[in-house]
Amino acid sequence: MSWYRNAVWFVKGLREYTRSGYESASKRFDPADVEVNVAGRSFLVTGANSGIGKATATEIARRGGTVHLVCRNKERAEVAKGEIVTETGNQNIFLHIVDISNPKEIWKFAEKFKNEHKLNVLINNAGCMVNNRELTEDGLEKNFATNTLGTYILTTALLPLLEKEADARVITVSSGGMLVQKLNISDLQLGNGTFDGTMVYAQNKVQSMRQQVVLTEQWAKSHRNIHFSVMHPGWADTPAVRSSMPDFYQKMKNSLRTEAQGADTVVWLAVSSEAIKLPSGLFFQDRQPVPTHLPLASTHSPPEDEEKLMEVLEELSQKFKSTSPGT
Repeated sequence: MSWYRNAVWFVKGLREYTRSGYESASKRFDPADVEVNVAGRSFLVTGANSGIGKATATEIARRGGTVHLVCRNKERAEVAKGEIVTETGNQNIFLHIVDISNPKEIWKFAEKFKNEHKLNVLINNAGCMVNNRELTEDGLEKNFATNTLGTYILTTALLPLLEKEADARVITVSSGGMLVQKLNISDLQLGNGTFDGTMVYAQNKVQSMRQQVVLTEQWAKSHRNIHFSVMHPGWADTPAVRSSMPDFYQKMKNSLRTEAQGADTVVWLAVSSEAIKLPSGLFFQDRQPVPTHLPLASTHSPPEDEEKLMEVLEELSQKFKSTSPGT
């Protein structure tokens, strides 16, 4: 069945995820949806020094929002901040250096942030796309540590802050690649099997994207005062794609979306009043909700597996919280 899922997904991608797919979809967009002033609202964007994260932060800053950039590399982040301020004229841009693959760092940052700032919208954009099985200093598989556990800890830690605000939102940038993956609760960190090359591992690393979708659905059920969404930006020309998927990039570079096109739905979900008229917990592509499973692909999971994912992440996250300095 995996060959069927991969084939259907790739054909779907050529039709919908490319630049031409965006141009076709954008014909139904209402420009007024994002022609808004969000001054006074606070946004936190992870992975904001380049690619879709930076494009998202720039568009929010252009609309007057206070933007907190959460980045790993201080030097690149400072350059990005300067460019955003220069381009938008918005001085309310703040920088925080945090490695989203480091659970202890995330807990420490979140505790400090909660005491110093308010937050209306959290945008989980930071993502990892390593092509070989790498472990962090904590012994966590790097894709899982960043895309799943990091997203879980940051969101969980900031939920009390979000709960205080009206029209609070959490948006997670994921990938349509998860459409070919079923949640595998027995191997969350991809420790089983052999990884003999980029393509084999690439097919497994999107497991963390499926986990992000489940997280969003579960949070939406338990936190009714916050609007949760997860989205696929399409195939965009970003530094991450160029470095992590060089063969794909070379073949597709003339068809890839721009960073701004990839960020469009993130911005729409973050600022538009239309977005929150739709139910919480949905998966979006090009400003509309789309299914999280391909037809006949057998990627549905039993509810108990999804609940187990939340239990495992909660237990794992607490281990790192108890050893965090200052907590």
